Amino acid sequence: MDVVLLVVAGLGAGLTGSMAGLASLFSYPALLAVGLSPVAANQTNTIALAVSSVGSMLGSRPELRGQAPRVLRLLPLTILGGAIGAGLVLVTPSDAFALIVPFLVAGASLVLLWPPRIDAAPVSTRGGRAATVVGVVAVGVYSGYFGAAAGVVMMALLVRALADSLVRVNAVKNVLLGASNAVAAVAFAVVGEVAWSAALPLTCGLLVGNYCGPAIARRLPPRVLRIGIAVAGLVLAGVLLQRALTTP
Repeated sequence: MDVVLLVVAGLGAGLTGSMAGLASLFSYPALLAVGLSPVAANQTNTIALAVSSVGSMLGSRPELRGQAPRVLRLLPLTILGGAIGAGLVLVTPSDAFALIVPFLVAGASLVLLWPPRIDAAPVSTRGGRAATVVGVVAVGVYSGYFGAAAGVVMMALLVRALADSLVRVNAVKNVLLGASNAVAAVAFAVVGEVAWSAALPLTCGLLVGNYCGPAIARRLPPRVLRIGIAVAGLVLAGVLLQRALTTP
């Protein structure tokens, strides 16, 4: 039953993660439910998300077409952030973010309810570019360190910085967070507390969900997708806050 639970949770996580950046809404609680400690669940979740991100990249190929310069410009920033986050999680307890994360996720979700116009110019001022650089690195650190709803925070940042359609921004987000998770996953695989017996079924479900998610997202009206992401993010923020306040 644990294997079935993890595969089903992985499928749900892959669908919501590739469309909305909310994979951990399903995957992280499932790992806790099968008996993993918070630290082991966090690191196992990162491993599964990193491997399965290949599925979301393949599924997002139409949206990624023509975005190579944009991705290559932002990719080193998330890789740097992911490396810093992985280093932090290996030397400090993840409880440090427990009370901050819910408000970060809620704020990002609210930002998505008021996106910029699609025909607006992307950020081009020096201050705007600097803020984007700092923001992308910071989200990379957060993704490598804890990661729950990092996709929502990255989406909120990128819709302002890139001023592109939601599905194209989502495709860039999938690549950037995949790279950040991959860097952290290497560190966790070598010196972390990864439960490989749980990582395998979770990854299988995630691969399928990640591959199918972008195809579903491109068929949804942008308004429905945006509001769905925001509402789901607010729900996750409430769950994380409740857990932070009740966990001894």
